[in-house]
Amino acid sequence: MEPAAPIPNRLSSLDAYRGFVMFLMMAEILHVSQVARAFPDSETWKQLAFHTSHVEWTGCSLHDLIQPSFTFLVGAALPFSLAGRKTRGQSFKRMLLHACWRGFLLVALGVFLRSTHSARTRFTFEDTLSQIGLGYVFVFLLGFCRVRWQVLALVAVLVGYWGAFARYPLPAADFDYPAQKVPAEWIRDHGFTGFAAHWNKNSNLAWAFDNWFLELFLPAGEHRDVNGGGYATLSFIPTLGTMILGLFAGGWLKGASSKSKKLVWLIAAGVFSLVAGYLLDKYGICPSVKRIWTPAWTLYSGGWCFLLLAGFYAVADCLGWRNLFFPLIVIGMNSIAIYVLVHINLHGFILDSLRIHLGPDIFKKFGDVWQPLVAGGAALFVDWLILYWMYRNKIFVRI
Repeated sequence: MEPAAPIPNRLSSLDAYRGFVMFLMMAEILHVSQVARAFPDSETWKQLAFHTSHVEWTGCSLHDLIQPSFTFLVGAALPFSLAGRKTRGQSFKRMLLHACWRGFLLVALGVFLRSTHSARTRFTFEDTLSQIGLGYVFVFLLGFCRVRWQVLALVAVLVGYWGAFARYPLPAADFDYPAQKVPAEWIRDHGFTGFAAHWNKNSNLAWAFDNWFLELFLPAGEHRDVNGGGYATLSFIPTLGTMILGLFAGGWLKGASSKSKKLVWLIAAGVFSLVAGYLLDKYGICPSVKRIWTPAWTLYSGGWCFLLLAGFYAVADCLGWRNLFFPLIVIGMNSIAIYVLVHINLHGFILDSLRIHLGPDIFKKFGDVWQPLVAGGAALFVDWLILYWMYRNKIFVRI
């Protein structure tokens, strides 16, 4: 298979990074944590299990960087998208209408995918696509602003969101956590105390907002089913902060500076954001929690996004080794397509089909320990072949 020629004026690093992120999402089918349980004394398998799973509340694994990276890349791609639309002569009004339509579609698609295996529509807005859609028009408008206004917007978002949580009353000493799907042992092992308790699971400002907001979509007399993971609608506000960080990166990459200077900016921003987020968490100012997207998490995860993008940019665009990332680029250029296919259980269809045509015991031949890994690998390979066919035929799903 020969790689297709790159699209002119398109940064390979953005597609490669996006492909890497989507691969991490797709690779959940490998069930690495399940395999790791067969090797309880192996530090390697412990690390693989940790980095292919989400942390319980505070902290960060590689898997936890999937959503921030996908969100960050929305902002990073925006300067290139706006420039392309301006070149085609589109007016600001037309671009704004498209941004509004895109934001609506992302929210609607998120709701649709969350409802796929439900008896009726689930009007919840905490998933990746809905969170991006809720903030997309705001980051689109910031794309037309000077950098200083983008910085001020980021500060306002993070400080304002932090202040709103900090002012919301702490949960009472007798707060009924189990009624909010938070077992007593969870609070014992993962709950915060003191000032940081403003960010405890299902007892914070965002939880209180959803207690009101999400019930607006339910029939009279019904009450919402509390999200056991602690995810919340209002997280789209600091998620906007992640998109703004991506907007900075995209602005630098699109600028006229040398490649080496762009690389330095990405690395410097990554280190600064990482340190800022870490210190906010370490000194108890703001915990770093991905599930409610705290301001400290926005900065900490954003720091990793800058550094990961810097790595892909250095290899793919500075050194010109684009073909090294070709398998990832194939995935990255159809990220929406594979996101939807995975969420409507494409993997289940693939595995059922393989068992039908190759025999029901095809994966059992590898043993109970390795069966999930081999089956998942086969599903991933078929995923990639589908995306490669789309890539070769220039079929790219866009919103």
